[in-house]
Amino acid sequence: MKERSNKKSGFWGLAVIILLLAGLGVWMFFSFEYKFGFRPQEIKRGLDLSGGVSITYETVDKNATEQQMTDALSKLQKRAEAFSTESNVYLEGSQRINVDIPGAKDAQKVLESLGSAGKIYFVYAEGPSGKTNVSYAADGTYVLTRSMDEIIADGDAPIDGTMVSRAEGVAIKEESGAIQNIVSLEFTASGAGAFYDATSWCAQHSNMQNRLAIVFDNEVLSCPGVNSGISGGKAQVEGMESLEEAQNLATFIRIGALPVEMQPIRSNIVGATLGSRALETSLIAGIIGFALVCVFMIIIYRLPGFVASLSLIFYLGIMVALLLLFEVTLTLPGIAGIILSVGMAVDANVIIFTRIREELATGKTVRSSIQLGFSKATSAIVDGNITTLIAALVLYFLGSGVIKGFAITLGIGIVVSMFSGLVITRLILKCFYNLGADSVGMYGVAKKTKTLKVVENWKKYVVISGAMIIICIVMLFVNSSKIGNILNYGLDFVGGSSVQVRFDGAVPSQGDVESLVKSAIDENCSVSEVKGENAIIIKTKAFLEDEGKLNDLKQAFMDKYGVAEGNIETETISGSVSDEMKSDAIKAVLIATICMLLYIWIRFKNLAFASGAVIALVHDVLVVLGVYALFRVTVDTSFIACMLTLVGYSINATIVIFDRIRENLALTAGSIMKKKDALKDVVNRSISETFTRSINTSLTTLLTVVVLIILGVDSIRIFAIPLAIGLVCGTYSSICLTGTLWYGFKTKFGKKA
Repeated sequence: MKERSNKKSGFWGLAVIILLLAGLGVWMFFSFEYKFGFRPQEIKRGLDLSGGVSITYETVDKNATEQQMTDALSKLQKRAEAFSTESNVYLEGSQRINVDIPGAKDAQKVLESLGSAGKIYFVYAEGPSGKTNVSYAADGTYVLTRSMDEIIADGDAPIDGTMVSRAEGVAIKEESGAIQNIVSLEFTASGAGAFYDATSWCAQHSNMQNRLAIVFDNEVLSCPGVNSGISGGKAQVEGMESLEEAQNLATFIRIGALPVEMQPIRSNIVGATLGSRALETSLIAGIIGFALVCVFMIIIYRLPGFVASLSLIFYLGIMVALLLLFEVTLTLPGIAGIILSVGMAVDANVIIFTRIREELATGKTVRSSIQLGFSKATSAIVDGNITTLIAALVLYFLGSGVIKGFAITLGIGIVVSMFSGLVITRLILKCFYNLGADSVGMYGVAKKTKTLKVVENWKKYVVISGAMIIICIVMLFVNSSKIGNILNYGLDFVGGSSVQVRFDGAVPSQGDVESLVKSAIDENCSVSEVKGENAIIIKTKAFLEDEGKLNDLKQAFMDKYGVAEGNIETETISGSVSDEMKSDAIKAVLIATICMLLYIWIRFKNLAFASGAVIALVHDVLVVLGVYALFRVTVDTSFIACMLTLVGYSINATIVIFDRIRENLALTAGSIMKKKDALKDVVNRSISETFTRSINTSLTTLLTVVVLIILGVDSIRIFAIPLAIGLVCGTYSSICLTGTLWYGFKTKFGKKA
């Protein structure tokens, strides 16, 4: 009777799981709309994968200084990131700034949302001059009654945008529980004093309107009342009806706070910068890679491998659903975050199944082995994922641009991977067991592991790792002397030239244009089509101020496509990865590393664990950096994604081995062996017991990356090849270095460690 009940629950459990999968699939691809029925849903894609809107601003004052343009660039970057974290902002020439917004299809709508970069002022409603500047209109709005030129001349605009350092629309919860929508303002040092003087004057003159209007491009955006002088350089504008209204007001204040007045001179729709085949080939490679991972898991782990494949399908479905739900913009760095989280989802299953086999090898029943397998695997899975999640959160809050995009997909992926491994896999496996899958042969039994002599060979690892790091350092100096930089920085970092070409007929394919540019000036380039204008935009690292190169390129287009010389326009552009973004990235990575170190220290109650993990991480980063230096691989935004992926993978692989060392230490607590011998045995045995897991996890992750290398376009390979090398390096360091480093710290410093 009991057996029948179990089979019944197993059957219905699988039926529910299949229905959930089907429902998730339907929701992923279709969303219901009342008027139009079903329509396919699409994940928002970044400028590199699907294109978007490109807007060019030009200064009204043609004598803007370099510092003013740099400040304006920084502020526009922050504004663009509020629209999309994957936006690109860069200088075009000396008086223009280009803003690329990914995924957008309506240039005019984006332009209205960004706003024209005019001037913003805080204006007395009735000023010291005794004149009325703002009046209350019949429609309930405030309007200017005098021209801004008069108001500025009379001193009735005590504050301008240059005095504003921050403006943000937020919703706050009051003590009563009510939600209030406000604009939070911060002023510069000079602005704080001016704001206090202005608010004090307003508060003291209650016979007047005692209001301080916020005016943008001669339009009154808000006219809040002032009750007292506000000091400290911080203030709040209250009374917003919605959070959206507060955010819109904050947007105009930020735009108006630009150090120079700018106006949009052109806006257009552009195509994908990675080429039309990039997304298609990446998807095909992803599908093939996923299929190979499933086949590998089934061959190696039998029934649990099949269960893992179903769990991974759930993982991908939930992941896509969340990307759609939160409207995440997917770019190449975002794909890197997904690859890492997929690897961690596979790793969770590998750890669990390895543990189940180990329990079966001791003679336990299948039911007991499954329970103990999940129980013993949980700590390694949770510690590895939380450590990486800490890094993702730090990168999100402190990073910008592609760093933030990577952090979003990685963070979502980590949470989903833990859920799929510890919950979904357990439920499906339990259903199969209840249906009668209780034979040991369906799961496999762990073979007796041969204890590797890892610690004894530490000198060999020092020589190997030392040689790789020395090569890295030497190549950095060699590159500095030969190409002027320690690495082969791409367009994203050092800038170059933007060439717009207009055609009389059909626009040639991106591949043909890339080949033509390469043959004409011996430079790689990115090509995007300007929709509806029979034009393309070419961006190349070459600075085409050199008349020879520029003439060669023009001649090539004239000869092959009959393009008139006047239809080819060239501008020098800056790198889209700004100095601020670089400093944000460095700061975020350093803080993330410190936070991970602290977590490992607290969780494992031993500084030796944390120190070993961080040293191994630095080792992996230096080795991959050496690959970029040695082969002069182009360093662009994919470099950042590659390095961050490597950091996450390295930490996760290390945690698994440390978790086993911690467990084995507890088992040998009463050992009569000498301390050093006991610790050496623990390290060697722990690494040997997790060796299969380390290799299998690396192989499954590499399968997808290798398929990307084989099928992907050049821009994808630039990312995938160093990543593959980094994965191999991470496996080497986790097996050969982390345990050895821990042993060294523990035996050298003893209790101090």
